Amino acid sequence: MTELQNTSPIRQALDQAELAGWLAAPNPAVGCVITDPHGRILGQGHTQQVGGPHAEIMAMRDAAAKGHSILGATAYVTLEPCSHHGRTGPCCDALIAAGIQKVVASLADPNPMVSGNGFARLRAAGVEVEVGLGEVEARELNIGFFSRMLRKTPWVRMKIAASLDGKTALPDGSSQWITAEAARTDGHAWRARASAVLTGIGTVLEDNPRLDVRLVDTPRQPHLVVVDSQLQTPLDAQLFTPGRSIYIYAAVQDPARKAALEARGATVITLPGRAPGTENKVDLAAMLQDLGQREINELHVEAGHKLNGSLVREGLVDEFLVYLAPKLIGQGLDMAKLGPLTALSQAVPLEFKRVDLLGPDLRILARIPGRDRF
Repeated sequence: MTELQNTSPIRQALDQAELAGWLAAPNPAVGCVITDPHGRILGQGHTQQVGGPHAEIMAMRDAAAKGHSILGATAYVTLEPCSHHGRTGPCCDALIAAGIQKVVASLADPNPMVSGNGFARLRAAGVEVEVGLGEVEARELNIGFFSRMLRKTPWVRMKIAASLDGKTALPDGSSQWITAEAARTDGHAWRARASAVLTGIGTVLEDNPRLDVRLVDTPRQPHLVVVDSQLQTPLDAQLFTPGRSIYIYAAVQDPARKAALEARGATVITLPGRAPGTENKVDLAAMLQDLGQREINELHVEAGHKLNGSLVREGLVDEFLVYLAPKLIGQGLDMAKLGPLTALSQAVPLEFKRVDLLGPDLRILARIPGRDRF
């Protein structure tokens, strides 16, 4: 991997892309920086909320607002400029029309409606195209978008707050607060990045949570997904908030209950298990496929140990966001209901991607090896 200098245009374009991380879904988070032949920045910008301008358009508008001509300039962009008419027009055509001489892109767009077509149209118009600078960072910023485009399912990240001995709550379920304020605030930042937050009916009934973003400023709230096999979600639950999409996945047909929940603004999807003995449980793999069709890029799981265990056992979790507090609880609830295993070879293998200290707590980002190779 090429080391990127903090002052390089592609590094600054990646910084712009990070600004779009809480904003752009279901579109990818993209940044763009336009420079003159001497490397001076003429304009920069990032993708706006869905239906709004893409990064290239924002950078061109920024340059125009500053009185700069971009004729003969170079555009550094973290993803291939789009070439199709979707919610907005093709960015590659806008760059060509503006007289951009060169495009330096981090990587190709995995969307089959683009996937190399943007580069081809730029080259056909005489624009020089260079691809690969900042590829690793740009892909990580959009790992959910790549997952949805290439696997047809969201990237699933499971968030867990636990004591050093791996307990998420006391035996009676008490868990507020195991971690300190810095970790809780960081957890809300990860919620803000996600397209949707998933929980189970057990958490809804026991905690009556909102599972929204409150501790950091965000331009949008993630959607909410509830695994509720028997349609037990209370109609007065706090999770019902105006303007927020709520998807409830059930295993039973209950037309009256479904109508009541949908009157509260929820969308109820019935997906019972297909294997013998699972008819009364939600088919979790089918749920992820359905969420992919609903344009969910990153799915942020905040559930109890039973649902966590089911997701892990079925191989549906891609990575774990774990906050460990410097305290010992002893008896209590585990991170996930998995065991008992009969051999260590049956353990779920992980690789640490990042380990950071947040206030008194430890944050670990661990990934299933190879899950990001799609």
